[in-house]
Amino acid sequence: MTFLPKPTMHHPELPTNTLGYTRRDYEGAVSTLCAGCGHDSISAAIVRACYELDLPPHRIAKLSGIGCSSKTPTYFLGNSHGFNSVHGRMPSVLTGANLANRDLIYLGVSGDGDSASIGLGQFAHAMRRGVNMVYIVENNGVYGLTKGQFSATSDRGAKSKKGVENNDEAIDLVSMAIQLGATFVARSFSGDKTQLVPLIQAALEHQGAAFIDCISPCVAFNNHVGSTKSFDYVREHNEAVNYLDVITGRDEITVDYAPGSVEIVKQHDGSLLRLRKLAGDYDITSRAQAMGFLQTHAEAGEIVTGLLYVDPEPLDMHHYLKTAKAPLNGMTETDLCPGSAALEKLNASLR
Repeated sequence: MTFLPKPTMHHPELPTNTLGYTRRDYEGAVSTLCAGCGHDSISAAIVRACYELDLPPHRIAKLSGIGCSSKTPTYFLGNSHGFNSVHGRMPSVLTGANLANRDLIYLGVSGDGDSASIGLGQFAHAMRRGVNMVYIVENNGVYGLTKGQFSATSDRGAKSKKGVENNDEAIDLVSMAIQLGATFVARSFSGDKTQLVPLIQAALEHQGAAFIDCISPCVAFNNHVGSTKSFDYVREHNEAVNYLDVITGRDEITVDYAPGSVEIVKQHDGSLLRLRKLAGDYDITSRAQAMGFLQTHAEAGEIVTGLLYVDPEPLDMHHYLKTAKAPLNGMTETDLCPGSAALEKLNASLR
């Protein structure tokens, strides 16, 4: 398929962030996805999140696997580092890049087929190892590139476009991420940018494994009556546990709220998450409560969205492995090859 590239020229009076970039500077190529695809809304949310956080595009590395979702990094952050890996292997490629250069901000984009089927093991180990990344799954419940078969996240009882009913139990990546040790876990909906953009911003500011499951309806194969991943179904069954604002700490912080209605969570870099709680006494720092809350609402046919769990004092893979702070490409030969004495000491410790 051929298409015209997005024009590089733009109006000289477009608003800029503190770096002098316009929102256009965070965009990519023209999308070739179906018109109305939820994935394009997620791309737009990523663009807006990075623009508003004043992130330098060259400090972001975006990685993906295979599928409609894994095509989307072409459509945002055109001036960032990028790598499109093989099916289901994005997490391991990202882990290697992160170990080599911790100075970059890592954004992994995947799909329900890419992460919940062939890449399920890769997803699990990235979460339990605490890889410092934002892992976004664009979840539409079908294999869009191969004409709409059920994916592993399709709910039992959901019907395909042809009327076939799914008899298999769905894999809930959100529950798995919480159980496996991710320190930031959220679910959102591509049609709700008011919720999604701050969630992406908070995940980008988080140090550790940050996971966002984003329901993203497939307009070609999974947006009909009987689907539990359609625009109408998600809007009708959405149970928002909270909405949040991200306060980066670069400006004076002022908060005005009624006692008991807002929860403030400080992140490792000093940024603050201000949560507008809609679910009573829900505690976002409790893994057990998050798991129970998800299960209870799933049994009622409701899709819980919002920030579901966060560890206010997260630790990432580099902490556990005690890796060097300098990127490998910034080290000298002496740093990388400490000599025969160091090798002998290592061998002796293994005898």
